[in-house]
Amino acid sequence: MARTKEFDPEAALQSALELFWRRGYEATSMADLVDHLGVGRASIYATFGNKRELYLKAMDRYAENQNPSLVMELSQPGPALPPVRALVRRFAEEATTPERRLSGCLVTNTAAELAPHDPVMARRVEVSWDHLETPLYSALIRAQAQGELPEDRDPRALSRMLLVLLQGLRVVGKASDDPARVRDAAEQALTLLD
Repeated sequence: MARTKEFDPEAALQSALELFWRRGYEATSMADLVDHLGVGRASIYATFGNKRELYLKAMDRYAENQNPSLVMELSQPGPALPPVRALVRRFAEEATTPERRLSGCLVTNTAAELAPHDPVMARRVEVSWDHLETPLYSALIRAQAQGELPEDRDPRALSRMLLVLLQGLRVVGKASDDPARVRDAAEQALTLLD
């Protein structure tokens, strides 16, 4: 008869996600995970695989929970630019709040820490960025069709600029004590939509 798990795998995965998010991949050891999750090493391996596999599962969980309504927000009927502006301002605000400031964004953190030398992690980051860039691009195409965005603007280039800005806001917000730096950058970037 198989033994039943003596822990909740979903709660353990969430706990691992929070630890990786706060500390990063390299700074989190298996011993740290055992202590933080309150689960034995063998149970972690049996349930999630090795540390890297657990990190990938944590990234998947993070992606599921991030901006679940983003597509809906950016595809509402009516003017298309107000939701784009609101999204940029929301990212700027989140990047400067104390609880988000120190942890930043798991995807952005992974891009800086692991993507340069890990093709699987780099692909996960790219997929996450595509999930952000695509609805921005669609909203900007709609804005141009509705006359909100000048014809001489390139919606693809603007959506990519906004993606880079949003990721940059998260990096600068994490490292800077000056919230005006992030907010001013966001507002300046939004003038490109006028």
